[in-house]
Amino acid sequence: MRMREQHINQIRGLGEREYPYECCGLLLGHFEDDGLKSLVELFPISNAREEEARRRRFLIEPTELLRGERHAREQQLDVIGFYHSHPEDSGVPSQYDLDHAWPVYSYVIVSVHSGKAVNLFSWEMQEDRSRFNPEEVVKEN
Repeated sequence: MRMREQHINQIRGLGEREYPYECCGLLLGHFEDDGLKSLVELFPISNAREEEARRRRFLIEPTELLRGERHAREQQLDVIGFYHSHPEDSGVPSQYDLDHAWPVYSYVIVSVHSGKAVNLFSWEMQEDRSRFNPEEVVKEN
């Protein structure tokens, strides 16, 4: 996944701002001919889970997903993935993440401890949906 430093900082900042709850949103960009994805824009979405559940899970309402997809089309972009935070946890996808993910998309997870983003990883689900594989983040200017 190609991503600018500003996008990395923005995801980290959103994770810190929403702490101790999970932040979430869409990754908008392009599926490139070389197999990589290029991130162009983040589309933050409010976590629709009930207050206490938001500490461990995120929920994107269908109407919000459609709003993000519509915005992407208007900007001639694709939804290339999703991002969310893991408060007081690692940047590794949970079993819940695996159970609710779709192949092809990127899943960026920022780990936030004591209100500070400590790491950020991108993941891709295997075609057979059995697990996530690390996805290299190529930083661009």
